[in-house]
Amino acid sequence: MNIYGNKGILSVAMAAILVMMGVASTKAQDVPKIHRDLHKALQEQQDEAQSFRAMIDSLISETDEEVFDLFPALDLYGSWDDNSVNPLAGKTNIKIPDEQDIDISTFVAPTIGRVTSKYGWRRRRMHRGIDLKLYVGDTVRAAFDGQVRIKKFNRRGYGYYYVIRHPNGLETVYGHLSKFIVDKDDYVKAGQPIGLGGNTGRSTGSHLHFETRFMGIDLDPATLIDFETFKPKNNIYHFVHKKAKSISSGNSSGDGVAAYHKVKSGDTLGAIARRYGTTVSRLCKLNGIKASSILRLGQRIRYK
Repeated sequence: MNIYGNKGILSVAMAAILVMMGVASTKAQDVPKIHRDLHKALQEQQDEAQSFRAMIDSLISETDEEVFDLFPALDLYGSWDDNSVNPLAGKTNIKIPDEQDIDISTFVAPTIGRVTSKYGWRRRRMHRGIDLKLYVGDTVRAAFDGQVRIKKFNRRGYGYYYVIRHPNGLETVYGHLSKFIVDKDDYVKAGQPIGLGGNTGRSTGSHLHFETRFMGIDLDPATLIDFETFKPKNNIYHFVHKKAKSISSGNSSGDGVAAYHKVKSGDTLGAIARRYGTTVSRLCKLNGIKASSILRLGQRIRYK
């Protein structure tokens, strides 16, 4: 139904709107102006809606960053739970990096004691950590800053034990304790007392069972740490999937210390590379990613 000739067609729906607005009796020559005013009003409402959505997206982004800050290495693991020592057990949607540089320069010995059992096969059973001598009641300390993911008792295995996740991507396990000092989800600092040594679980004498893991994969602690001096063998541990080994960092600055950028809204690999005077290909090599990889808010990108 046409309301005004060749200048345009006003639909029945538009006419109904005009009736509700009390302008159905308006002269025909005024209808184009009314149409323009109505279109302008609708456009303004749309602009307000878009501004509101942008504000909501900004708040969501800020919330995401707070979540990443709250749980160490959440960008790597994608979850936080106490179901298993291996947090990726049964999960197929998380990709383990082919390579990853891990800063271990802040290591603190969990206890000072000789190695009584090394990592590796032991009487048909894989020993996934090392045993350090201590006595019941000796203080056990956190090896790095981190957050307690597991605090449990396992009668046929670890006894009383912790699993702590660290911002550098590692998780450390402390087994056969006699007493807990910190609680699940507590944030601890490197060197902070977390428990007391013991002889609980599958153990034939008092000692600390200590493991180092990356995304569920157990690593021989002796490839990271010199357990005679209790110092890191290198500031950077270079993880290679399926064949982990400790090598020098390959840092272009030559100082052996890695540096990271935390991804924020709008960041791209190109922008990060320009900011730190490097290249996208270098960033991809350092982080085990592709140039086409999608960055996640809070993700830590190593740039040197």
